[in-house]
Amino acid sequence: MGLNLKPLVTSNPIKISDLNRKVVSIDAFNVIYQFLATIRGPTGELLTNNQGDPTSHLSGLFYRNINLMCDGIQLIYIFDGRPHKLKTGEIERRRKVKQEATEKYNLALQEGRIDDAKKFSQGTSILTSNIVEESKNILSLMGIPHITAPSEGESTAAYLSKQEVAYSCVSQDYDSILFGAKRLIRNLTISGKRKIPNRNVYIDIEPELIEYDQVLKDNNLTHEQLIDLGILIGTDFNPDGFSGIGPKNALKLIQKHKRLEDIDKIRDEISDTPYQEIREIFLNPEVVDIGDLNLQFKDLDKEKTIKFLCDEKNFSYERVNNYIEKLDKHILKKSQSLDKWF
Repeated sequence: MGLNLKPLVTSNPIKISDLNRKVVSIDAFNVIYQFLATIRGPTGELLTNNQGDPTSHLSGLFYRNINLMCDGIQLIYIFDGRPHKLKTGEIERRRKVKQEATEKYNLALQEGRIDDAKKFSQGTSILTSNIVEESKNILSLMGIPHITAPSEGESTAAYLSKQEVAYSCVSQDYDSILFGAKRLIRNLTISGKRKIPNRNVYIDIEPELIEYDQVLKDNNLTHEQLIDLGILIGTDFNPDGFSGIGPKNALKLIQKHKRLEDIDKIRDEISDTPYQEIREIFLNPEVVDIGDLNLQFKDLDKEKTIKFLCDEKNFSYERVNNYIEKLDKHILKKSQSLDKWF
């Protein structure tokens, strides 16, 4: 589902080159789900190795991250820790959605409706513990630091931007704005041309930047009021929100009444929503201790990366090697440019 703030935010296009030499904190689960959903075979099936193990996540993490690193971006991946107890309802909802999508996908395949199968396949992705561990492994081999958050990955990613450890968060979801992230970049890991479902039309997907201060200013809200607005619409901790209230209506209600407790329209529903606890999740999230972090951006381990991707996961040696050489050339060029200053 995800928090829908799109009608209320102003996003500005950003060039990937604008992020040269900047650190970005990436919501790992969000991005890996994107790769599992979009990197698939001709009938919507996940890419696999010879043993039938999924490799779509590894393909996305390796090739896309190489391109971003060649653009001079420093990446930190933030993995979710234990989910908050209030997220149980959203987790169950997502499980049912995946189950329904899987049933529709299998039926479409049986009936030879390949286009429908491809469409339904995107909703079937499951993030297993093995996929998570393999994702962490390829990131380590590539020299990309990763953190396992105490709880929500987005809250720690937002915290790194607030502490200026990172320039921005990277996610498709808007939740990090409620966590107070200074900046949010959407579409960074999926930029490029994308086909519109059921139409033979392609559109350009470009990265966009959303700034926390601008969101508050444009909507005349405080951080606390923005959180209340999110609760009205529905967050991961109350996914259904309040009946009949969308983003624009929620904004009007908060601007008029200032806080949830004073909105007459929801008086009969509010007692069923743990809004005080949800507020606390966003205002005082459980995050990593900055003092305990030891973030190191290292060189890619060529030998171990090739062994893992090519020998174990059946990736094309030629393609993997070409991408590694591409990164090597970028690093060499960067080093030569720095040498000119000394």
